[in-house]
Amino acid sequence: MPEVHFDVRWPDGARCTYYSPSTAVHQHLRAGERYSVAEFLLKARSALHQASERVRAKYGYTCSSAMSTLSQIEETAQAYAANDRAEVTVVAMHG
Repeated sequence: MPEVHFDVRWPDGARCTYYSPSTAVHQHLRAGERYSVAEFLLKARSALHQASERVRAKYGYTCSSAMSTLSQIEETAQAYAANDRAEVTVVAMHG
């Protein structure tokens, strides 16, 4: 199953690279796009759940790595929850 790594810049300038076990993430996020933190979180949740379900369909079990990635994103997003104007940029997508 083709995997995707996506580089994100958080509102404070911190950069992180995240993992998706499937190209499904391309249906939800675009390189170069900026999203409010809330919108990014919704899109990331949808993308990673869809990716995990693709793994389930192929192998019979969900992808714990996708859920771990989602957990990391949710934890980081909490720091910006109070700032409505905070934006996340998807810098690049590989794969």
